[in-house]
Amino acid sequence: MVFLGVLLAQEKQPPAFEFKPPIVRESVFKEGLGLLDRERDDYASAIATFAGNYVAARNADADSLVFATKALGLSLHLSSRNKRAMVTKFQLSKGTMPRKIEEKYSPKALSALFLARAETLFQQKGAKNRLLARALIDLAVTIDPHNEDAIYAFELQKIDYGKLKWSQFTDVTRLKAP
Repeated sequence: MVFLGVLLAQEKQPPAFEFKPPIVRESVFKEGLGLLDRERDDYASAIATFAGNYVAARNADADSLVFATKALGLSLHLSSRNKRAMVTKFQLSKGTMPRKIEEKYSPKALSALFLARAETLFQQKGAKNRLLARALIDLAVTIDPHNEDAIYAFELQKIDYGKLKWSQFTDVTRLKAP
């Protein structure tokens, strides 16, 4: 009987933090993206892993949760069935702190990789490639705030294109109704 009371008390407790998960029903990158499916999934995993670790390292502060919404939204647009992105989104949605996952890349290497890939995407031309390139540069600055090349590219793209609207990756309201 005491055990049941403990379970009921645990169920009524609010989550440790409130996370606004991205809502992704259809990828903005369905066609015209200069990435192979495997690359898309690898990038989605790397982004989601970094996001989960970032939230955990910052103890789910408000800035880390906003970053996680952006990062997981982009991950799910790259690969809608990516396991790491789906698990991290679920955990954060329930107020559960993600466990630290070993990352394939250090933050410095991941930031440099995203910057290099963004440069290639810009050269390939096309609206979808440019959109992904801008998002990767934006993430690269948060991932490694000491990457001067990423910061420079980020500032140039703000001048050339304006601020990136992350709502296109995180909010379903901009999509057409089915």
